[in-house]
Amino acid sequence: MIGTVVNIFRIQDLRNKILFTVALLAIYRVGFHIQIPGFNQAAIEALSQTRDTNNPLGRAAEYLQIFTGGTLSQSSLFGLGIMPYITASIILMLLGEVIPSLKKLRQEGQTGYKKIQEYTRYLTVLICIIQAIMYIQMMTRGEHQLIYPGMERFAIFMGVIAMTAGTIFLMWLGEQIDEYGIGNGISLIIMAGIIARMPWAMYQLFTQMSLRGGAEGGNIGPAKVLFLGVAFVAVVAGAILITQAQRRIPIQQAKQMRGRRMYGGARHYLPLRVNHGGVMPIIFASSFMMFPPIIVDYIRQAFPNSWLLNRLSQAMSPGAYTYNVFYMALIFLFAYFWVTVQFQPREMAKNLRDSGSFIPGLRPGKRTAEYLETVMTRITYYGAAFLAAISIIPTVIAHALSIDWRVTTFLGGTGLLIVVSVSLDLVQKIEANLLMRSYEGFTSSGRIKGAYA
Repeated sequence: MIGTVVNIFRIQDLRNKILFTVALLAIYRVGFHIQIPGFNQAAIEALSQTRDTNNPLGRAAEYLQIFTGGTLSQSSLFGLGIMPYITASIILMLLGEVIPSLKKLRQEGQTGYKKIQEYTRYLTVLICIIQAIMYIQMMTRGEHQLIYPGMERFAIFMGVIAMTAGTIFLMWLGEQIDEYGIGNGISLIIMAGIIARMPWAMYQLFTQMSLRGGAEGGNIGPAKVLFLGVAFVAVVAGAILITQAQRRIPIQQAKQMRGRRMYGGARHYLPLRVNHGGVMPIIFASSFMMFPPIIVDYIRQAFPNSWLLNRLSQAMSPGAYTYNVFYMALIFLFAYFWVTVQFQPREMAKNLRDSGSFIPGLRPGKRTAEYLETVMTRITYYGAAFLAAISIIPTVIAHALSIDWRVTTFLGGTGLLIVVSVSLDLVQKIEANLLMRSYEGFTSSGRIKGAYA
């Protein structure tokens, strides 16, 4: 491993790409400390420390901080993070399945891709303006004076402009990493925001840790610390396995006579990913499950004596049994929905037939498409089951061991899957550059297979 790291910095092109990527990620983190003028930062930090993180609204705010690097505790230039761009990309991706003009653009190759990217940027600006207004209204609501007196209009105007410009700048940083860096820039920015919260979680765990056996109260004893360490390693190993897992469909290439020579006849495989949707089902399910607890809690405050609303509020509170059941059901639903949107068995069967390939024992065309759809439906069940299990692990451990759920969040869920997937892709890109220049990769037994290998 040490020799591989040394080889990485021996290659000038690869070294420059890595250093360039690290420099842009450092700029990304520095931007979180650039404050927006007009806002009282001390009052915002004091309010964030007293915020109840166990109520539905507090949970939603903490969940958003996973992707923004913890900027809800201050009004900074990168307060919205990169999520508006991700939201715009998902919206256009889904609209591309129902709007013929967008679907046609997707089929035009690089030219259509550039046009869709242009539409994505315009939609990102619109989403940024809407989210910035909502963000500022959330900070200025209530009796707390978060804006300096006499600067209300100026602060709101500067807040919207600065946060929108910050997100656009992050989008530009991601594109520069794609072009001049190691690649996968947007995903690296998201991963950097997630990893930036890990030192805080380690500090919280350290302050609550007690080395005495049978720790009581809020202390975490040696047995709990050991369990957390083992659980973290096991969950990461499981996430790596499910990210790399694939179902290989044997493909036979038809033989063709050209002159006096026989061509084709090669046998290869068509890999189908078990977790085809990646982290998208968890993101969709988590975003959807934010709203029912907030709505129920808001109605319950209007009718505090209602027995039904009180029971419903308890049932839909994060961590409750009913909440977890609905959460897991939504993950299954969105996993199959994402596969339906992204996986096109008819188009895949058509491409196989046009290239002169076929699945042994199946006729090209409709029969091949039905077989591919059946196989993908079956393996998606196992991928969705893993996502559902890994998504509720933090909540189960938090309730069972009486540990802050913000600490156990790093034992599973969206953040961990994003870090694992992006890390595997990053390692694969570096190893491909090493092998291309006849250097040994990270393992002597063979090449590491990433998420898309």
